[in-house]
Amino acid sequence: MGQVMRTQTISRSVSAVLIAVLVATGTLWSAASAWALSPGRGVPPGTDSTVTPESVTPHDIDSTMTLDSIVQVALRENAGLRSVRATWEAMQERPSQAGALPNPMFEYGGMDAIDGGNWPNTHEKRFMVEQSFPWFGKRGLREKVATTEAKATATEYDATARDVILMVKQMYFELYSVQQSLSITRAEKDVLEQVQRIAEAKYATGGVDQTDAIKAQTEVSMLEARLLELTQEEITVKATLNRLLNRPAGSPLGRAVTRPQREFVFNAEDLFALAERTRPEIQWTRLQTESFEYQRDLMRKESFPDYRLGAEYRSFRGGDDMVMFTVGFDLPIWRGKYRASVREAEKMIESGKSRLDEVEKQISFDVQDAYSKLLTGKRLADLYETALVPQAEARFEASEAGYRTGEGDFLDLLESERFLLNARLMSATSEAELGILLARLERAVGTDLTGGAPRETPTLERTPGRPPEQTPDDGNGE
Repeated sequence: MGQVMRTQTISRSVSAVLIAVLVATGTLWSAASAWALSPGRGVPPGTDSTVTPESVTPHDIDSTMTLDSIVQVALRENAGLRSVRATWEAMQERPSQAGALPNPMFEYGGMDAIDGGNWPNTHEKRFMVEQSFPWFGKRGLREKVATTEAKATATEYDATARDVILMVKQMYFELYSVQQSLSITRAEKDVLEQVQRIAEAKYATGGVDQTDAIKAQTEVSMLEARLLELTQEEITVKATLNRLLNRPAGSPLGRAVTRPQREFVFNAEDLFALAERTRPEIQWTRLQTESFEYQRDLMRKESFPDYRLGAEYRSFRGGDDMVMFTVGFDLPIWRGKYRASVREAEKMIESGKSRLDEVEKQISFDVQDAYSKLLTGKRLADLYETALVPQAEARFEASEAGYRTGEGDFLDLLESERFLLNARLMSATSEAELGILLARLERAVGTDLTGGAPRETPTLERTPGRPPEQTPDDGNGE
């Protein structure tokens, strides 16, 4: 209702100033004011705020972008994430290598007299095959160490994916903020241009001096400068997004259409518990400690001798052939190095447990900090929307009414319009900041918080030799 009243008030003021000016400029004034005061608060005409993720594919981001679509493209194309994924795939080949037996050895020998011997068809020929075997349990422990390290690499992939999602969401809502600011500023510029025309018309009829028209013109020029700055910010943010998407910096990107989520139903206790289960850093630290425990068990077994089994066949010219079996053992007599390796592994286990305590405390802080900032950001956004912007609109209407009746000056009208512009820009910025703060909370928790409630990321089934499935981020469920 306030929006309509403002448009009607402005129209009445124009007719009170000069009927001829109303005919010439009133239509343009009303159109610009109605657009600037529309309920969309800076959302340009034709923008569908209810666009769903399914309506835009990742290939359409050059025209319009939902949060889901751009996250999907990033998870598939980001160069850093693909590098970590290739490393994970490489690590899946380690367990089979660590648990394999060493290559067997084949040996051939011939023996004959120095004088009169028949070479290479010697009097005696020897054929020997030998296989080395680690002591019982060593191969299994080595394979467990490699398997655990491969699993740890998978958590590194998860952590990198969460980092990429965070950066993409931050840049997305930065773009959303800039584009909303551009729309709001352009609308206010249109309004001020109409104010300028009215001031010029009043000056032409002797109603005011030329100062009002010059002030309005100066204000319009300042908005033009601000539009140039915002346009440059948009270019920079788009270039950053393109880098995250592994695209050339100048590739086209459309309008950000997913609005930040405004309602949340989770609480701090649920978030702490969820982070304990889903943060990749916790999983990585636990797997590292588990790997150290396997290494300690392996070091204890290193003091046991490896052994070799062999078979030898001897062929004699003019005599009976013979077969011989051989058994050999290492002699691990230098016990000091084995005891040192066990102590090293035990210290690494102690380090891993302490590291886990540190990570858990850090994650608890991250969750608390991000959650409290999100709540503060929501209160701030609500304050702008429900109090500051309506107050700024009321102030502008009062200033406009005073100017219409001659009780207020033009400078007060411009100041009120400038205050209203700043209030709307701050409201748009605080709204976009909500999306960024939610993304940071999701990174602190380690999973998506879709629709206002925690949603634990499903465990991926990962087998050696098979790449991890990429579960796209759901954004905010728009």
